[in-house]
Amino acid sequence: MTISTTKKLLGATIAAGVVFALAGCGQAPAAEPEGSGAPADSDFLPCLVSDAGGWNDKSFNQSAKEGMDSAAEELDVKPLEFESANDNDYAPNLETAVSEGCSLIVAVGFKLAAATVESATANPEIDYAIIDDYADTDFDGTTDAPNIKPLVFDTAQAAYLGGYAAAGWSAQSGVNKVGTFGGMQIPSVAVFMDGFALGVDKYNEDKSAAVEVFGWDVATQEGSFTGGFDANDTAKQTAQGVLDQGVDVLLPVGGPVYQSAAAAIADSGKDTLMIGVDSDLAVADPSVAGVTMFSIMKAINVAVHDATTAAAAGEFDPAPYVGTLENEGVKLSGFGDFESKLPDGLLDEIAALQEQIISGDITVESKNSP
Repeated sequence: MTISTTKKLLGATIAAGVVFALAGCGQAPAAEPEGSGAPADSDFLPCLVSDAGGWNDKSFNQSAKEGMDSAAEELDVKPLEFESANDNDYAPNLETAVSEGCSLIVAVGFKLAAATVESATANPEIDYAIIDDYADTDFDGTTDAPNIKPLVFDTAQAAYLGGYAAAGWSAQSGVNKVGTFGGMQIPSVAVFMDGFALGVDKYNEDKSAAVEVFGWDVATQEGSFTGGFDANDTAKQTAQGVLDQGVDVLLPVGGPVYQSAAAAIADSGKDTLMIGVDSDLAVADPSVAGVTMFSIMKAINVAVHDATTAAAAGEFDPAPYVGTLENEGVKLSGFGDFESKLPDGLLDEIAALQEQIISGDITVESKNSP
């Protein structure tokens, strides 16, 4: 376990190209985080607890830290940030956050749900937020403690646009095969895969095409998973299994597992491209920019920033935040150097699809949507 009080914001520059709107339920977050305008209480202490992926995962932990750091800098406070080395650190890190006098504790990821519920129940005077989970450990449809704010994202909407884009790329190349695999089979992972596959279906319907999806079946909810979120031999073998199907676009869903996917692509010697998740991967990790076509993003940094500044102003609201295309909680990044190589009209088609999702003319139906 490590504790950091660093306040430096790790800036993320949006990749060049067309950028599509993010999303959520309730008030739309700003394109750049904006404070509430109210000064923080002099005793306000925001805290953040990572999952085992750590702060440098180029994904949701790092994005959450960016949001916390930007809020803390704006509020002129020093946050406590607890980096979990493994699953056994979650409860102790939360206990330490309580003992250190944290006013708001943000837990990063569904894997912290049980420990967060236990901590929040025992400390009703503390505000909590959790990313990618409703903290509904008894599965009764409601968050298990009234002082926990879920920060969740309907990523299927943005992934639908991503699947359409991937299908267009693969159809143009003549390969007509795309693939995906995930870390653990949980809703926040499978929701990407659902949207991706449904977007490919939409492309096939619109274009009378026959692009195949490998690694995930929406109807059966079965597919390829590594069983965790580590970049290891298992993840590389899982990626290789999908690549062996001949795909030329691959969507790895699970934080650091993208590293294993990139390694498998490099070993293959083929021109397969990869899609990032959560953050703009080409910006977060320039070492893979050459094989990252675009990313399916979640505005985790904005959600954490806004929850933190609201709590500092005494305006903490435990109602769930749901990121959607309409409220700019989810989006596609730009396509960078690949934009000029896209099929003619594809960007316009994706923009039109986005508007149809926002208007309700298209409903992206995922069993895993929040």
